[in-house]
Amino acid sequence: MPELYIYKSKVQELAKKEGMRVASSFYDALSKKVEELVIEAIKKAKEKKRKTLTEEFL
Repeated sequence: MPELYIYKSKVQELAKKEGMRVASSFYDALSKKVEELVIEAIKKAKEKKRKTLTEEFL
């Protein structure tokens, strides 16, 4: 199982507030999306010779 970059309990809590349930496969897929976003932000920051990720890189 890949490393998770999210808190399952927080995702589940948010979904539960809206009357939804969360399939176990959703956590891995969501974590993968987060990983992709961070990697893309890193690339953008490096292009601008920055070492801090900020919202402008999302």
